[in-house]
Order: sequence, then structure tokens, then C-alpha cells
Amino acid sequence: MEKVKIKKLNPNAKIPARATEGSAGADLYAVCETESVEIVPHETMLIHTGLAFEIPDGFAGLVFARSSLGTKRGLAPANKVGVIDSDYRGEVMVSLHNHTNTVQQIENGERIAQMVIVPFLKADFILSDELDETDRGAGGFGSSGKK
Repeated sequence: MEKVKIKKLNPNAKIPARATEGSAGADLYAVCETESVEIVPHETMLIHTGLAFEIPDGFAGLVFARSSLGTKRGLAPANKVGVIDSDYRGEVMVSLHNHTNTVQQIENGERIAQMVIVPFLKADFILSDELDETDRGAGGFGSSGKK
């Protein structure tokens, strides 16, 4: 198992945790200056985690919505997936968007998102006049069929 160093920037910050042994993502927790914060309808708010990460080179932290917040409360990251680069050492924050017509409360210590740490390919992009042929070719959206 890969070790990832974290630094508490706020004494109230909670260490990310997986809900189950098979969970891909570790939950990120809200750190609020008060007991809770309000996100008004159709607005976005940056929610603090109080943590900085030392993600290993060749990896990135991907911040995803928690399914329960999205389906039950209409809250999801505004950028859909946040990307935490391995050379970033600042606080990880989650930009939560309220997709509902109701004010939503985020409680201090509430699970607000999940982070999955994944390897990635560092690619050198090379300009070329030709690309290898494939069966799909330049077929765009829907070109691979429905079934």
C-alpha cells in the first residue's frame, strides 16, 4: 500500500478515511469556521478540509462527489472532478455546488467528497501529420453504438 503524507492545517481537520475495506475513495471532511455553513440554491461554495497532501510523483488525487450528497441532497463538486497534482502542497478544498432550490447545510466534520489517488501517464505530445488507423476512426459521440 502506497503511503501518502498529509499535513493538518487546522486542528479540527479529520484524516481521510475509507468507509469499507473495498472503497476506492477516502472521504474528505468539512472544516467550517462555525458549526455549519449554508450553500444557497444554485450557488457554489469552497469548503475547507484543513489538510494538505504530499501525493507521490506520477500520481494525482481525484476529488469526486459522494453519491449520497449528490443523489439525496443535490450537492456535488462544481468542477465535477477536482485534480490534485503531486506538486501541490496547499490546502485541498472542495467547491460544492447546490443544484437544488433549497438551502443546504454543511456541518463541521461532515463527509463532503471522496479522493481517489491514481497513477497517470506523463505524456510528451508530438505533432504528427498521420495517426494510426482504427476501426472507429474519427467517429464521434454515439459512433460506437448503443448495445
